Amino acid sequence: MVSMKLFDSERRVVETAERLAATLGSDPNHTVAAAAMDTAGRIHEAVNVHHFTGGPCAELVVLGAAAAAGAGPLVTIAAAGDQGRGLIPPCGRCRQALLDLHPDIFVAVPTDEGPTLRPIRKLLPDTTVRYDDPIALGPAIFLFEDDEAHRTLNGTVTGVKRHRLDRLTAAQARLDGGTSIDELKKGLQGHYPGLPSDAEVEVVTFTVEAPDAVQ
Repeated sequence: MVSMKLFDSERRVVETAERLAATLGSDPNHTVAAAAMDTAGRIHEAVNVHHFTGGPCAELVVLGAAAAAGAGPLVTIAAAGDQGRGLIPPCGRCRQALLDLHPDIFVAVPTDEGPTLRPIRKLLPDTTVRYDDPIALGPAIFLFEDDEAHRTLNGTVTGVKRHRLDRLTAAQARLDGGTSIDELKKGLQGHYPGLPSDAEVEVVTFTVEAPDAVQ
């Protein structure tokens, strides 16, 4: 995937998120910082609010902070974790919210070469890796067990490809740089205890509709 070099203003967004994240750590309810720049060049800051009911991510809080400050469209956003975790990519819910509310925004994501920017449209449709759970092309309902706000989303499965787990590459898994192929395989084997290394997994690509379109 082609990476984009950051302008100085965009780099300030990343630095702002990382600087705010460096002040966190004493309160487990606030562990991620986000910064977003509007079209006037103003940078808005916020942190996440962790709670067992599903507290909002830092990216969603900064959208509200920007709106409260009278910001118009946002053009760049970045999030960083506490305790030196550095830049982190947005979760699926945040990606969908960003696409719906600020469809032209660029998102800072980590890569081996350092921070880069990706249009939010390039982060959706997304991909998932499945095992022993056949899925067909066409309309689908996606269930998010831990997301009470958006528990289900309507969508469409656009592609299904089978690969042996031990031969699966980062390109085949459609990884965006936030996770290594080794981390993905370890996560799958942790989620599916006893999953053999030569198991066949399905890499599923899909699109989702806006939450207000869900019945």
